[in-house]
Amino acid sequence: MTSATDPLTLVLVGPMAAGKTSVGRRVARRLSVPFIDTDKRIVAAHGPIPMIFAEHGEPHFRELERAAVAAALSEGGVISLGGGAVTDAGTRALLRQHPVVFLTVSADAVADRIRGGSRPLLAGEDPVDRWIRIFEERRDWYDEVASTTFDTSRRPMQRIADEIVAWRREQR
Repeated sequence: MTSATDPLTLVLVGPMAAGKTSVGRRVARRLSVPFIDTDKRIVAAHGPIPMIFAEHGEPHFRELERAAVAAALSEGGVISLGGGAVTDAGTRALLRQHPVVFLTVSADAVADRIRGGSRPLLAGEDPVDRWIRIFEERRDWYDEVASTTFDTSRRPMQRIADEIVAWRREQR
């Protein structure tokens, strides 16, 4: 899959609140590689994501996101993608050459994690119902790009990170 000269790369995908950032930071630390959050890079370069959506629309945001994913993949490390990154066919194509971990999570666990949060896509009547709808819309895309899946619902993030590190080392 990768030669000794290629940077070690591992991509994390999954819905909002699945633990991509907290697990990703731990995995990167254990593998001694950088952690890259593509959403944070987009915000640093272009401003808040809700503003990008409002001023330029989702297609423009997905283009920025695809470029951020491509740049991160070329650098290597543990790369956390925004929950909707897999909706873009170009981004999914980029992921085909890399090991991708799908972090899944139950709606019950998400309910505990998103209470009082400030996630723009979940604004409105019932954020958990909205989360479930978004997850169901995207689930096939997560499955399409995933090399393996880990459920983060009710287990310590450190244990999940350790299992992902062990899985990734087997891929070398």
